[in-house]
Formats: sequence, C-alpha cells, structure tokens
Amino acid sequence: MRFHAVIVAAVWFGFVDSRKMRGISSSYKRFYRERRSFLCIDGSKIIPFEQVNDDYCDCEDGSDEPGTSACPRGRFYCTNLGFRPHYIPSSRVNDGICDCCDASDEYNSHAHCQNTCWNLGQRERAYVEGQMRTLDEGLQLKQQLIEEGVLLWREKQAQLRELQQVAEDLQVKLEERRRTKQEADRHKEHESRAPEAGDGGLFRGQNITVTGTFKLLDSNKDGSITVDEVQAKVSLVHDEERLLSEDEALALLGGDHQMDLSEFEHTLWDTLASGDHVKIKDERGAPGVGEDPRLKAADTAEREASNLKKVEEAYETVNMELSDLREKLAIDYGPDWEFLFLNSQCYKLKVYEYTYTLCPFNQVAQQSTAGTEVSLGRWGMWDGTPENQYGRMVYENGEPCWQGGSRSTTVTLTCGTETALRSVKEPSKCQYIMDFQTPVACQPVLKQRGIHSEL
Repeated sequence: MRFHAVIVAAVWFGFVDSRKMRGISSSYKRFYRERRSFLCIDGSKIIPFEQVNDDYCDCEDGSDEPGTSACPRGRFYCTNLGFRPHYIPSSRVNDGICDCCDASDEYNSHAHCQNTCWNLGQRERAYVEGQMRTLDEGLQLKQQLIEEGVLLWREKQAQLRELQQVAEDLQVKLEERRRTKQEADRHKEHESRAPEAGDGGLFRGQNITVTGTFKLLDSNKDGSITVDEVQAKVSLVHDEERLLSEDEALALLGGDHQMDLSEFEHTLWDTLASGDHVKIKDERGAPGVGEDPRLKAADTAEREASNLKKVEEAYETVNMELSDLREKLAIDYGPDWEFLFLNSQCYKLKVYEYTYTLCPFNQVAQQSTAGTEVSLGRWGMWDGTPENQYGRMVYENGEPCWQGGSRSTTVTLTCGTETALRSVKEPSKCQYIMDFQTPVACQPVLKQRGIHSEL
C-alpha cells in the first residue's frame, strides 16, 4: 500500500513540474526552479510557487502564467522541436487554434493539432541548403568577376595612358597646324595685295601677279628671263601670229639679254600689264599658263584651315574620351573592382505597361508602351550599411515629379548566380525601389554564420 502511495506521489509531482515548466524557454527556466516562493521576473511581487501556471494572473508582467492565457501581457513559448521556436501571445493558448507547430499551445482544448514541426523544419532546411548552394556558386562566380575586374581595371588604366599620349601628340600637331595656317593666311594676304592686270593685258579676265607672270615667262626656271623666252611667250597685241624679232625682244628687256624679277617688276611688267602693245601669248595647256598665285595662296590657306579643323576635332574627341574615362575610373567599384563589369551594361525588366532599365553607375529609366521615356535618376552613390557597404545604390535627380521634387531610385543588391533586375516597386510617389541580383553581392560572412543558425 505504501508502495502505491509513493508511485501516485511521483506521478503527481511530475505532472505539477511539467505544468510549471509549460510555455517557458530554456533560457528562462532558471526563474522557475521548484521552491517555496516565486519572484515575478520584473521583481514586483513574491508569490507561492504553487500559484505559477494556476490559470490566475498574479504578476503584472504575466511571468507567473507562461503556460496559460490568464495574463493579458503574457507570452507562451513554442518549443517546436525540429523547427524554429518562437513566442505567441498567451491569449492564444487553448483557444482552439493551433499556433505552435508542436501543438503545445493547445494542451487543454478540443482542437486536434498535429505536430508538423519536423515537416516544416525539413522544408526550411531544404530551402536553406538551396540558399547555401546558391551562395557557394555565387561566391565562385564572384571570384571570377573579381579576377576579370582586376584585368579590366588594368586595361582601363592602359587605355587612359594611351589616350593621354594621343592627346599630347595631338596637342603638338595642333600647334604645328596653327602655325602653318597662320603662315598660309599671311601669304594669302600678301598675294591679295599684288596689283591686278588691266582688261587688255596678260589674259583677259585673270588676276595674275608680278611673281606669277615672271614665273610664266621663265620657262627654264633659272630665275631670269632671256630673249628666247620673251620671243616664245610674248606677242604683239595687233599681230599675234608674228614672232618678235631679237631686237624687239632686247628692247622689251631694256637692252639686256636677260632680266631678273626685280628688274622685271619695274619694266616689262608695266608694259605687259598695260596691254597696249604686247601681251603674253594664249598658250592654254602649257605649263604655268593660267596658274594664279593669288588663287593658289587662297587654296593653300583653305586647305590648311581644313587640316587644322580636323586636328582640332580629333583633339576634342580624345579629350572627351579622356574625361569620360577619368569619370568612370573615379567611381568606387569595390575593394577588388568586382563591380566594374557592371559599367556600360544595362538590365531591363517589364512590369505591366512599363519597361524599366537599370544601367549601373549611369542611370535608371522607365519607358511606357507608347515609347515615352522618363529618367528615374542618375548615379549618385553607394548607400549600404556598415556591415555591407556595397549593398545598396542610390540614383537621384531624375525628371521632376508633378508633386514637386525629382524622381529617385534605390537599388538593393542581393546574392544570386545570375546578374539580373528582379523587381521594381514604387512605394511612394516618384520614389522607386529595385531588387538587383548579382554574384558580386554574395558575402562570405553569410556562409560563415549560416543563413538560419537556429535550424
């Protein structure tokens, strides 16, 4: 008989102990050790231990009723072995609805709850394993992109040095072209001041200078005009067919057998320019005939102006490329230049009637089905957290919004095995948020601590 009494007492105390411990997390069990009295966790009151979980609220913080619904501020701890533990409001205990996957919240109700924690945990563990595989693959791809980024950075630096050298060479060439053009302009101005021939002299309707006429008569280009050259090139105005005699030629040369340019300018030139008695024969097709130094000087000046313009345009183009490249290289592409490959790339996503385009480090745009394009912001800065500095981009100063201000976009970067624009939302007017997935957003720290350590 005494043995049976011992057994009954043991069962009763075990039931009482389980009742006392219900709804308590392992970290709080130290407050509920069996003793004569219980101190409310907020320290407001001491009550007999028998009043813990007796379905009557004694403590203001509800700590004496963790396993019942007696206290309005109470919390019930779902152990959920095999899944994630969590708290629920104590008002949900024994309300006929299964809140804990282990059914521990409905220990005294008519609800028929099944323990689904293992299945839930299995599904979530499979999800986490998938995330970890994605992270592993993403980190491998990120390492490849880092290596490519380093090479691309070196290529950009080499391109910068090459453009700088081209710019320096063009600057030297530009100065040379400017000097050449100035000389051509001065020569053109000099030739334009030379006297013109009269309508009856030389070739009618042509403006031939002293130098040009002298060169025309100097057939052998020895710097002097002889009797033979005068006879070959000059004729009488009223008898073009007759060849000048030697005496007539000597007379035109002032009695000498030859004449240089200085003498020609003050003697024979005046005679030819007047056109009263003699003129230059019309030998079209002969070397030198019809070649006007004034026109030649103008052509040379025009050609040099064109050459100068070409060099100026090339110099301007190279400087624009230099400026653009320097601007790109000034951007923060991460500690290993892993984000550099995103520059000059664009990613699109269609959401209903709009197509959104993200061009990293450049701009964000929205295009309607009608073809109207609106700027949602230009590259501003990185705006990540101290733990993840490169986790968020900000694009600002887009087109004005009808409510005032300008459109802007915040882009959150997430880890993935592909680089793609995943979602676009407009939580408030003219303020957009985007989810941009890329391997370079994968962080090794996620793998070290695990995605869900509680599993």
